[in-house]
Amino acid sequence: MTDLLRPPAVPNDAVVAVVSPASTPQPERVERGLEALRSLGYAPQAASRVLTRGPLYFAGTPEMRLRDLHHAFADDEVRAIFSTRGGYGSHYLLDGLDLDLIAESAKPFIGYSDLTALQLWLLDQLQLPAFHGPMLSADFAREDGIHLPSLHAALSGQTYTVTADEGLRTLHPGRARGTLYGGCLSILVSLLGTPFEPQTEGKLLFLEDTGAKPYQIDRMLWQLRQAAKLDGVRGIVFGEMLDCASPGAPLELLEEVILRVFDDFSGPIAIGLRSGHVSRGNVTLTLGVEAELATADEATLRLLEPAVIP
Repeated sequence: MTDLLRPPAVPNDAVVAVVSPASTPQPERVERGLEALRSLGYAPQAASRVLTRGPLYFAGTPEMRLRDLHHAFADDEVRAIFSTRGGYGSHYLLDGLDLDLIAESAKPFIGYSDLTALQLWLLDQLQLPAFHGPMLSADFAREDGIHLPSLHAALSGQTYTVTADEGLRTLHPGRARGTLYGGCLSILVSLLGTPFEPQTEGKLLFLEDTGAKPYQIDRMLWQLRQAAKLDGVRGIVFGEMLDCASPGAPLELLEEVILRVFDDFSGPIAIGLRSGHVSRGNVTLTLGVEAELATADEATLRLLEPAVIP
């Protein structure tokens, strides 16, 4: 197994913290999300500043948001940390993260979108697995927002497989094995040239985003290539890519763009996995674990090891 800092598994009745590391969520959606967590058996505890508005579009100053996040990690009763939403602002917390505190109190930190910056830094620095999964406002607040089998498997320490049932389909055939890594494409690109630059070499790279037109996806992939962040990548999985279309353009334009960008790539490429910004049933992926991507007539992504200690 990979050398991960695996936190303990999360029981179905666990106390879980809810934090807002980026933008301010809508209170009514947070309340629906809290109720959904309770209906699953969890005992959610919202951070004191979870609904803070401002400055600007942030859910509090960086110091306030860091305080809530550190408190959630340090609290021995808390077994997992859920986020209300992404938006923007997680980057401002990177410099202030107390890595020693987090390493001593490792626990699943669940989210996606803007939180990719925090999750990948903790994975790269501490080997703390990243739980790329549902958030309260965007997913738990919706009736069909959660893919429960993957969430439960990820938090209990089971291995699992995602297939066409979770939207996965083949773009380029092949088979590869490696460490699953990635998250929101625009966030990965925003970290290039900084001390927090993602470490993609030798990985199975998962990339997802929302609302980006095909030419913008093309530009971000070009930037990753020029930054040598596609060197040594063994396989690529794209998300559902929700609303990543140009008005009046063919629906297949994005797939054509991807295949052109990767015309010299010999590994497997899949697309459509509903994890992150999705239309329904947000799948939880445990980034940092060993995984295998196989693309032929049908595409499968097998997560081969647990991200927690069962």
